[in-house]
Amino acid sequence: MCAKMSFTAAGDMLVQRRLPADYPGFKAIAAEIQRGDARFFNLEATIHNYETFGSQYNGGSYLCAPPAVLEDAKRFGFNLTSFANNHTLDWSYVGVEKTLEHLDAAGLVHAGVGMDLQRAAAPAYLDLTPGRVALIGVTTTFGAPAMAGNTSGTVMGRPGVNGVRHNMVYHVEEKYAEALREVASATNMNTYRETLRQEGYLGPLPNNVIEFDDLTFMVGDKTYRSDSVHEGDLKRVQRAIYEASLFSDYILISVHCHEQPGLDKSQIPNFLRQFAHACIDAGAHAIIGHGPHVVRAIEIYKERPIFYSLGDFVLQNENTLKQPADYFEQYGLSADSTMHDLFKARGAGFTRGLQTKREAFETFIPYWEMEDGRLTKLTLLAAELGFGLPRSRSGWPAPAKDDAILKQLAELSEPYGTRMVIEGNRAEIILD
Repeated sequence: MCAKMSFTAAGDMLVQRRLPADYPGFKAIAAEIQRGDARFFNLEATIHNYETFGSQYNGGSYLCAPPAVLEDAKRFGFNLTSFANNHTLDWSYVGVEKTLEHLDAAGLVHAGVGMDLQRAAAPAYLDLTPGRVALIGVTTTFGAPAMAGNTSGTVMGRPGVNGVRHNMVYHVEEKYAEALREVASATNMNTYRETLRQEGYLGPLPNNVIEFDDLTFMVGDKTYRSDSVHEGDLKRVQRAIYEASLFSDYILISVHCHEQPGLDKSQIPNFLRQFAHACIDAGAHAIIGHGPHVVRAIEIYKERPIFYSLGDFVLQNENTLKQPADYFEQYGLSADSTMHDLFKARGAGFTRGLQTKREAFETFIPYWEMEDGRLTKLTLLAAELGFGLPRSRSGWPAPAKDDAILKQLAELSEPYGTRMVIEGNRAEIILD
């Protein structure tokens, strides 16, 4: 029998500098977060003082925040986090190691990243008066080199994230198939794999499969795209859930996911829903999603909540003070250009990017109660991050002024059978 426990959660804390202790809205947001026994946020930054070099790739930009921002996170009341996301390896393996060290020094329980895959995949535990909470962190959005590696009997593992990959297959009708074959043949895009097949390293392709560089097409009677969660990665997470079920009362899964099925960021890819359901089937009690910089639907599955995306909790993506030379060169600038020049170039004169998207500055904070492993209460507080304010003062969460965010969330959640009663900037989920 599981203890009665309460939870709060926030989305991406894309933090790059300190937050004032008394900014308007802080007290109300902190009070809401502190309602929960277990209080989670996603740390979308690396924590260090630029003691390392930037990786050859990044998660969109190179995110680095000073260690003191973790004190700001604790002032909000958070006691659980993950930084398994597309920015984990922005500053290479030293950035990972430094972030882990600073999180430990700050006393924040964290999961999803480790000095090898065993540690990245392992549950982290938070001991509370009502009981014990396990956190398992994953990301579905990451560069292949960011995936942590297992230790072997003779070689140490590789630092990185607890990644969950997905399989993408494109299905085409025969009328498109011949054109794909002709283009692939004319451009020799598949010659390397064809050579490996000739040498016996790869098996033959089925007759209804076409390789198109890194893409796979299956010939059939319909044209569409399908996706599914990587079976091996899912089994690794399910094993961690099994392990945590012995040592904890409640199990939370943090999942960072930017993938989308179409042009609308608020929609949910099939593999993410498959993953969330499979985790709950295996014994998880809540899925806490974040990543796309917009809110996504809430689903109640087997009396347990799935938050497909909480949106952004702090948004300071244009507050970094330094970037590697590669990033300046990416936008046609010399390495000694100013950060002002860089952000202006990246944002096409500040006309594009997250700073121009109101939806990136909208979020909600869920508070929920569970008893005997079952959801008994779920309420929401809508929050906004100061869209349109100067970069020096925007990106800080405060209670929303009206019900607009929650009405949008209700519309997104309705197809999943989720109903809510909205009163101003607060809502309560109707539980059957």
